Amino acid sequence: MHEYLGKRLKHFFLAGLLIVVPLGLTMLSVRWVIGFLDGLLVRLLPVALRPEALFGFPVPGLGLLATFLLIVLVGMLATNYFVKALLNRSENLMGRIPLVKGIYSLFKQVTDTVLNAERQSFRKVVLIEYPRRGVWSLGFVTGTSEGEVQRLTAQRMINVFMPTTPNPTSGFYILVPEEDARVLNMTVEEAFKLIVSGGMVTPPDRFPSLTAIKQEGRPANNNDQA
Repeated sequence: MHEYLGKRLKHFFLAGLLIVVPLGLTMLSVRWVIGFLDGLLVRLLPVALRPEALFGFPVPGLGLLATFLLIVLVGMLATNYFVKALLNRSENLMGRIPLVKGIYSLFKQVTDTVLNAERQSFRKVVLIEYPRRGVWSLGFVTGTSEGEVQRLTAQRMINVFMPTTPNPTSGFYILVPEEDARVLNMTVEEAFKLIVSGGMVTPPDRFPSLTAIKQEGRPANNNDQA
C-alpha cells in the first residue's frame, strides 16, 4: 500500500512539474522583461513625468508599451527618404569604428537575415547526412550558393547553417548538394525547440506514418513513403 501511494505521489508530482515549471518560468521571464523596460523608461523620464508622480502608483507594462511605440515610430521614420539617408550615413560611421564595427555588423546581419521577410533565409529545415553517412543532422537553408563556389562545383549547392545544442545561435556553415538535403515539414520554430531541448521536445509529424496507413487498410503510395 505504501509503495502504491509512493508511486502515485511521484506520478502526481512529476505531472505537476510539467505544468508548473514552464508556466512559472514563462511568467518570471515576462515579468523580468516588463520590469527591465519599465525601469529603463523611469530612469529616462524626468521625475515630474514618472508614473508615480503623475498617478501616485507605478504602471506595469508602460515601458513595454513605450518600447513597442518607439520601434513602430523608428520604422515609420526609416521609410522616409531623408531619414533613410541619415541612417545609411550613421551605419557607415559605425562601420569605421574598429571595435564597434565587428559587433554592429554581426548583429545587423543576423537581424536582417532572421527578420527580413523578403529574404528566403531560415525558411526551410533540412535533414542531411552529417558529419558522416548514416548520421543525420538538422540544418537551416540560408540560400543557394552563387559565384565562384557554384562555378567550381558540378552539382547545385545550397547554403546550410548547422546550429549547435543547446545554443542554436552558434554553429557553422556548410555547402550541401541540393539533392542530398531532405526538406522537412516542421517549422523553423519547431526545429529550434528540437535542437535546444536536445531532442526531448519533438514536433508532431504532419504526415501519417506507413504503420498508420496500413492500419487504415489503404495502399501506401510514393508520396506517403516520401
